[in-house]
Amino acid sequence: MKKLLIVLSFLCFSYANAQNTNITIDANLNLTCAFEKVILKNPDHNFETFTKDQIKRDDIRKLLIESKSPNSLIIKNLSNFIDKIELEVKISNKDIVLIQAFDDERNYSESAVLTIKTGELVHEITKNIKLEEKEKDISFYSCKKSNQNT
Repeated sequence: MKKLLIVLSFLCFSYANAQNTNITIDANLNLTCAFEKVILKNPDHNFETFTKDQIKRDDIRKLLIESKSPNSLIIKNLSNFIDKIELEVKISNKDIVLIQAFDDERNYSESAVLTIKTGELVHEITKNIKLEEKEKDISFYSCKKSNQNT
């Protein structure tokens, strides 16, 4: 939970400073990410944690991250939403990759933080942003570089 608070604080801090694009490295990452746990906030669950033994979630077989300094960052296979939308926040350096995107109505968002050194990926989906009772789905993955030939 402490890591989650740090990650979410980082997201808010980065967004609040309007540092929406900061690409400092050129990189091509091809990752496989194993689902570990999810924290759900919705009408049925109030920030309850479920492990991979308690809830069925797919692993991410081929997460592709392409960054090119100064402002190009492409993420593929994280979600259908991220695959199809322009990212609003794009940060990539030797330590982290941070993204955030909103739908046109700004009532749905997805964000993700990948810690490159450890392979930890946090993917957050927020629904009903404009309502008092927002819904959150915060998934945690463990990622490894995959064979480029697969």
